[in-house]
Amino acid sequence: MPKDTELISLTADPRFFFYAYIPKSHSLEGSKLPLVVIIHGIKRDAKGYIDEMRRFCEQHSCALICPLFPEGVPNPKQLNSYKDLFSRGTRFDNILLSMIEQAGRTWRIQTDRFYLHGFSAGGQFVHRFTYLYPDRLAAVSIGAPGRLTAPNTQSPWLEGVANISEVFGLSGIPNFAAMARLPVHFVVGEKDVGTSMIDSMKNPTRFEIEAGNTRVARIKWLKAAWEEIGVVSEMSIVPGVGHDGLECLSAVKEWLGRQLAIGM
Repeated sequence: MPKDTELISLTADPRFFFYAYIPKSHSLEGSKLPLVVIIHGIKRDAKGYIDEMRRFCEQHSCALICPLFPEGVPNPKQLNSYKDLFSRGTRFDNILLSMIEQAGRTWRIQTDRFYLHGFSAGGQFVHRFTYLYPDRLAAVSIGAPGRLTAPNTQSPWLEGVANISEVFGLSGIPNFAAMARLPVHFVVGEKDVGTSMIDSMKNPTRFEIEAGNTRVARIKWLKAAWEEIGVVSEMSIVPGVGHDGLECLSAVKEWLGRQLAIGM
């Protein structure tokens, strides 16, 4: 029987939670299922992604994890600090990896490499996570990030990646060669051209100013910047859709389905 979980507390840090969907093809004696992870935006609709992805998980025999990062943890003045991966001693990259490790102790799923998607603030999380862990990813889909971390080795984190190894205590990063081996997808709604939210963001970096003040412009800029470091990617601009992660999910499913078929 398929397993559609309620909120699961992260044993390594009970401030955080995740949902999971395990398809009916799962067996504790069978082969390990591939794992898809989806990172929510500021609306925190993690359960909505579970609901929208059930049929996909059954069709492709893959497990799904959707983390839930509560507002204001660890900084009550920063409601969405998870998107930056690091705040007040909390490493959100490690939080995600701990969730995957915990899920791997419960179900027979592949945890060494996984498929990752995020939209809006989730897209910020995902493209930054890719700089840190390209070897942990089977494929990555980046949706409509409003703020960008450029692959610039002269500018410090978060603007660029010059001191990323010192900030996160990880050697050998950024590894642009490993990133270039990844299947990469960018996705944004065709009508995601509102400027009010982006204009309200404080202290835009020089790269964000160069990229423009819509999410369509910024994701095109990020795609081109990654191409300059050798990352070949695909882009989906979803017709008639604004800034809506669930409405863009059809394009993500189509792309992820192809990647899962290749990986089997």
